[in-house]
Amino acid sequence: MSKSKANKALKPATEPRAIHLKKSDGTSSLYEWIHSLVFAVAIVVIILTFFLRLVDVSGTSMLDTLKSEDKVIVTNFFYTPNHGDIVVISHGAEYSKPLIKRVIATEGDKLEIDFETETVRVNGEVLKEDYIKGHTRDEQGEIPQVVPKGKVFVMGDNRTVSLDSRSPEIGLIDVKDIIGKAQFVVFPFDHIKFVG
Repeated sequence: MSKSKANKALKPATEPRAIHLKKSDGTSSLYEWIHSLVFAVAIVVIILTFFLRLVDVSGTSMLDTLKSEDKVIVTNFFYTPNHGDIVVISHGAEYSKPLIKRVIATEGDKLEIDFETETVRVNGEVLKEDYIKGHTRDEQGEIPQVVPKGKVFVMGDNRTVSLDSRSPEIGLIDVKDIIGKAQFVVFPFDHIKFVG
């Protein structure tokens, strides 16, 4: 028997073919859609946990800057309170809902409030407060001459009705209780604006 005939005799008649299982187009698309959705939800959760929050304004203490039922985007990533910032403060034992107020003085600042002339001085300078509404009343709280370390003094823009650091119920705010800084009103649509 020749060599070529011997090789033919050893070879199987047909070679086995690789079997490729192909996903149906519908299953593949569904898998990709679910994967994209899970990824998008994870990104949104991370952003809302570490970078942004959406907070509802309740009450009239920040009129005319913020109205009740405004929805405000708050940033909180590596945030340090500064003069004039509008901040959201987590609720404490004395109040049931988060507060939204304006930072008037931060740690180490010398603070004076003259309730007769309704002027506020920080480090000897009278604040220019074009945003305030109403009268700056004395709420019988303790006004510190110097704001202690780790604290801020806050007031609402609507000074007549605002429950804030002038009041013994609220007092000075611990910096660690500040959720973040209000940046934008995003709803209602006729009140969209930058507030930061």
